[in-house]
Amino acid sequence: MANIQKRPNGKWRARYRDLEGKEHARHFDRKIDAQRWIDEVTASLVTGQYVDPRSAKKPFKEYAEEWRAIQPHRPSTAKAVAQHLRCYVYPAWEKRSLGAIKPGDVQSWVTSLTTTHGLAASTSRTVFNTVNAVFRAAVRDRMIPHNPCAEAKLPSVPRKKIVPLAVDQVRKLSEEIPARYKGLVLLGAATGLRPGELFGLQARHLDLLHATVSVEQQIQQTAKHGVYVCPPKTARSHRTVPLPRVAVDAMKAHLRGFPADGPEGWIFTAPQGGPVVYTHFMDASWRPACAKAGIAKGTGPHSLRHHYASLLIKHGESVKTVSERLGHTNAAMTLNIYTHLWPDSEERTRAAVDKAYADQSADAQPQVDEAA
Repeated sequence: MANIQKRPNGKWRARYRDLEGKEHARHFDRKIDAQRWIDEVTASLVTGQYVDPRSAKKPFKEYAEEWRAIQPHRPSTAKAVAQHLRCYVYPAWEKRSLGAIKPGDVQSWVTSLTTTHGLAASTSRTVFNTVNAVFRAAVRDRMIPHNPCAEAKLPSVPRKKIVPLAVDQVRKLSEEIPARYKGLVLLGAATGLRPGELFGLQARHLDLLHATVSVEQQIQQTAKHGVYVCPPKTARSHRTVPLPRVAVDAMKAHLRGFPADGPEGWIFTAPQGGPVVYTHFMDASWRPACAKAGIAKGTGPHSLRHHYASLLIKHGESVKTVSERLGHTNAAMTLNIYTHLWPDSEERTRAAVDKAYADQSADAQPQVDEAA
């Protein structure tokens, strides 16, 4: 129920009751403004878009902590989100309410991430995504009517061209790395699995008879949770990848030298047993092997994935196929990373246009009357 009354002081008081029966009122100089406000509130109540004005007064930090506590984040993501909020968000907005943070405040804060905190553009975008998720949830929970992050302009990220490892480099690396990880290098280069997916492989995931490997889990590592098994990165990361002959041979040789302990046994293990620990693997095996193989410093295991993608592209596989093999969320992501590796089509496009105009020219030629 809503009504408008003129007060003794000449103001117009507009009142309404919300869905819980609580009364809200505002005063206006003009009746038309009071009526407009009542109409807007009534429309929001009818359409289910109503937001209690008191909800917006909740402190940003309080709501963000409540949001963070109920998110189904994996440990590594939870750690990153907590760090984003603690280091870059709460110092700016800890004492602000949800409704007091306006689009201009968000834009100023986004700019400060690079100018004041010195974050790279990609890192600034990641931190922004955390804040954006908080505000989206606040809109969904009817705490605020609009997301102040909606039209924020983010720093552009320079596109980094990937230079894949050559086949000779992969072979050299597989020879220099300790024997227990030779198969890991060759399998990664022949399937494009992420490092965590390679570490998470168990014997039950490998089907040498049908030459396939199934990605169903991965191994991750964080300071707080240690080494743990978790689902693949995204829903599309669950996939079955065909094994080329080089991978089948490499896996047969690996399992002869380092047999898995039953179907649940890890295919690749740490020297002391158990799953591979990323930090130990990098320090004791990967980096020394790269140095011996003459591979640039800073090259990580993810380079095997790029090598695999480059081979598929070189031999004419479509964007869709490459995306599916890599377990990317969509083909656009694949193009964004590897578009520079697709063969140049300049000559094909020139030929296509020239052929079209040549055909039209032929059709336009006047017919000669032979009897004339």
